[in-house]
Amino acid sequence: MKIEPPGDLTMPYAPFDLTGKVALVTGGNGGIGLGMAEGLAAAGASVAIWGRNPDKNAAAEERLRKHGGEVLAQIVDVTDEAQIDTAMDELLAMFGRLDSCVANAGTGYGRERFEEMSSETWHRTMKVNLDSAFYTLRAAAKPMVERARNGEHGGSLMAISSVSAISGAPGNQPYATTKAGMIGMMKGLAVEYGRYGIRANTILPGWTMTDLAAPGLTSEAFEKFVLPRVPLKRWGTPEDFGGIAVYLASDASAWHTGQEFTICGGYTVF
Repeated sequence: MKIEPPGDLTMPYAPFDLTGKVALVTGGNGGIGLGMAEGLAAAGASVAIWGRNPDKNAAAEERLRKHGGEVLAQIVDVTDEAQIDTAMDELLAMFGRLDSCVANAGTGYGRERFEEMSSETWHRTMKVNLDSAFYTLRAAAKPMVERARNGEHGGSLMAISSVSAISGAPGNQPYATTKAGMIGMMKGLAVEYGRYGIRANTILPGWTMTDLAAPGLTSEAFEKFVLPRVPLKRWGTPEDFGGIAVYLASDASAWHTGQEFTICGGYTVF
């Protein structure tokens, strides 16, 4: 089976136009997820966001609508397979298609010593981070594969991992395990779905100023010992992830799959 490249890629930046495309971002009502959703909306995509907090969903929806495209904010607990399937049906009923999916929703981690770590901490982190990504990406892949079998190839699956997947920290083992697992899952999807023109890539954020991370990043210890390791001398912001989301959702990345994109201000250079 031969898959042709998409359209005319000769016009400057034209491939980054997402007009007519539909994107889903889980956890898209705040933090990195909202930064990516806003980048996608600004590039012309119709955007669906999944989140559990109605107020945050409403605020994010209002913000995204300012870019002029269609927006769907859905109340979804991504650890619940039934809710995911129902939400996906609603999304497809509204938009008729899904072109890209960002499995972003997840939880942070505590600082329990490994030998004292509870099984509850381990299993909860696996469920919220890794299981939810599996459920989400599985649901997103189905309409993409069906569309490809009907003759329209293409689609983009993305998972938000972390630099924790490739660098160690004490008390961080459950979180790091889920984020490393995402890399393996996405590589497998890249191989399995390449025949349909569906790409699968992983994004590894570095230290980013979100509501979840702010208490740590504003501490004296982080500013004294961690920030100096960032060559760009600042923490990341959610807006720093709009560009990579647009690239991977667009035809510009039509031959880019099975890779990890580390967005960390250079933190991992050292």
